[in-house]
Amino acid sequence: MAQLVVPGEPPRRLFSPPSRQAVVADDRLSADAALRSASALLWRGDYPAARRLLDAVNRRIPSPPPDDYARYRAWRTRRAQRLSLLYVPLDPGHVLPLRRAPDVSAACTAVHGPLDVPAAIPLRELLGVVGAAEWRRRGIAVTALGARIHPHYGVFAPVRQEYVDLVAAAPLPSRTLAFDIGTGTGVLAAVLAHRGVARVVATDADPRAVACATENLARLGFGARTEVVCTDLFPPGRAPLVVANPPWLPGRPRTPLDHAVYDPGSRMLRGFLDRARRHLTPEGEAWLVLSDLAEHLGLRTREELLGWIAAAGLRVIGRTETPARHPRALDSADPLHRARVNEVTSLWRLGP
Repeated sequence: MAQLVVPGEPPRRLFSPPSRQAVVADDRLSADAALRSASALLWRGDYPAARRLLDAVNRRIPSPPPDDYARYRAWRTRRAQRLSLLYVPLDPGHVLPLRRAPDVSAACTAVHGPLDVPAAIPLRELLGVVGAAEWRRRGIAVTALGARIHPHYGVFAPVRQEYVDLVAAAPLPSRTLAFDIGTGTGVLAAVLAHRGVARVVATDADPRAVACATENLARLGFGARTEVVCTDLFPPGRAPLVVANPPWLPGRPRTPLDHAVYDPGSRMLRGFLDRARRHLTPEGEAWLVLSDLAEHLGLRTREELLGWIAAAGLRVIGRTETPARHPRALDSADPLHRARVNEVTSLWRLGP
């Protein structure tokens, strides 16, 4: 485990990988000085002031030029690195030894486990942990379920529900059995069970997602009719319905949540298509729920997608679509606004 070293102080264990020589900072540090600093900053001042400083530094980072996806991704990486230079200390038990600091012990323990030595964590990461704990406690209302889904830390939350509504409305080929591939929070498995599918097998390769989906399905009363399996893509056997909402953009994920957005080499998308036929019953359907944002960004063409479908021995039975309704599609200041405002999410019904 790497350490954060402040001259004259005992080293603190780091929750982030790189080892850094840190400079002590407090309420006297300006946002401009923090932005210029190349060193890690270990905060010793007031906790609300640390949050204000982080916000001020974020506002000072210039935005990338519009409609340039490559530079946008590079900017996001540099921005994350810059904002992660501001650390806050943690004492054993995940206690924040700062003035007016909140109690973060339960949220941090749930993610990082017990802490019995002094440590330091980027404030940006700590805010993510605390925010995730609040989302998990309150849950997210899902209209198609008439209930709430409770995401865990590192599991993509169903804040965008266009894809959920598509699965809730598409005509079911059968109500006997369905596979939900890459289930995440379990929201699509829950929608299928809510629609009367007698048995749903959900899969995910991330143990955190498996635990999250299992908890959500049990809370909703679907535990007896559902099973969540930790595996890559498909479970054994065949089903009359297999559903997947793979990551929408080709690219390398850089954070745990990125795995729900970025799909290196379109691995999951192509793996789902290539293997769907062998897991479908003869009259079954594979539902591919996918945004066309990658097409608007020049990362994939519609012809490529249709070619992958055909090469997998599948045919398009039908397609329903809905425009993007998320806030970024309405934000004209977003660097990718032109692509986002034209984004459409489709449910492709595919048959063998």
